[in-house]
Amino acid sequence: MPEREVHVVLMVTLTVGAAMISALGPAVIQEAVVGRTTTFGAMWRRCWSRLPAVLGTVLLAGLIAGGPMLLVYAVCLPLVIMSADGSGPPAALIVLILGVLVCVPVSVWLATRFSLAPAVAVCEGLGTVAALRRSAQLVKDDWWRVFGISTLGYFVAMAVGYVIQMPFTFVGMAAFLPSMLEAGDASADPEMVIAGLGVYVICILIGGLASGLFQFGFPPLVLALLYVDLRFRKENLAESLIAASTPTDARTDAPTPPPAAPAPDQP
Repeated sequence: MPEREVHVVLMVTLTVGAAMISALGPAVIQEAVVGRTTTFGAMWRRCWSRLPAVLGTVLLAGLIAGGPMLLVYAVCLPLVIMSADGSGPPAALIVLILGVLVCVPVSVWLATRFSLAPAVAVCEGLGTVAALRRSAQLVKDDWWRVFGISTLGYFVAMAVGYVIQMPFTFVGMAAFLPSMLEAGDASADPEMVIAGLGVYVICILIGGLASGLFQFGFPPLVLALLYVDLRFRKENLAESLIAASTPTDARTDAPTPPPAAPAPDQP
């Protein structure tokens, strides 16, 4: 398989995997808030059923948030390349830097406004565009709070992911360094060198997988909790949950009618 096709397949796989993890976090949080127990199979089926909507929100939100930056690069980057050859305006690089400085806050603002769209798509069953609009509605008047908490969640995910990967890296280096030192010796056993390299690669892969799962999985949980919190604050979600968990007979003032008496035996 050509290298370009491998990169495309890898990018598609990572995007779909990130969308599945983005759908899993809100699904787990919703079941926990309602107080229902669930299983891995049930969560998998639900996330798979909502995958198109969640994937659409991730891609469309990224395109909208990154649109201003892409426009600046599309306009200014050719001018910068031309100015390097002496055929373009020399101020193109300055314009590019100023354009990036202006567009970064806009992109961050848009990304925060649409950050709850995956949670909305899973918990409310809305489509891509409706989920983006709903996310913007929920984040309105609470932008700084959502931005601060979500940014902190991403930093925590990166820090904890690094801590998770460190022991695997140390174990791999401890297994690989002796074989690396022996590699320059003519009497070194090639099998030991290969074994040390194999242990190093396996440790790096396991550590990277464990770290990546946490780094990708923790932020969606934070955003799902933010979504639930905003609905509690703005839409009185608590009363809806109480009403949904209350038995039907307890919701009415009238007492539950007693069971009918058995009919008398016929002669």
